[in-house]
Amino acid sequence: MPLYPVTDNDLTAVAAFVNAAYRGESSRLGWTTEADFLGGQRTDAAKLRADLEAQPEAMLLTLRDSADGPLLGCVWLEPAEPDVWYLGMLTVRPDLQDRQLGRGLLAEAEAVIRKRGARRVRMTVVNIRDTLIAWYVRRGYEPTGETRPFPYGDIRCGEPRRDDLHFIVLEKQLRD
Repeated sequence: MPLYPVTDNDLTAVAAFVNAAYRGESSRLGWTTEADFLGGQRTDAAKLRADLEAQPEAMLLTLRDSADGPLLGCVWLEPAEPDVWYLGMLTVRPDLQDRQLGRGLLAEAEAVIRKRGARRVRMTVVNIRDTLIAWYVRRGYEPTGETRPFPYGDIRCGEPRRDDLHFIVLEKQLRD
């Protein structure tokens, strides 16, 4: 499953792709969307560009059948500690999720950071995403017991439709 580094020319398409998958119409997207509890955009090209510039070791990788093929998925990876990497924004085209692309994308992302010295991978998931949390648990991620506050008031992270949101931290030990 080939992963390709995002180029500056890709950022607008990646942002639109992520926004459609995370904030698209919930009745059409099923369990992958946050649209029932978060409105607004998930990201934009300027935010992605700024995040990449602020974190020079971070990577935004795209999943495609070929380097110039259509966007099938993407994932954000960034070093958090010497042997821990943060994984975020794992996104797969909703109409292709029955092809197990998410599972493959996750495994490839873990392989990429393992080659860069990661021994653990960490992520945050909105607390009410029970089905998504269970999906990650089935792939070896475990809740750490740590939570992080939801950034209410920061519209760059969406427009919350509930007042009980926070993030659950999940981690996985990577095997050689």
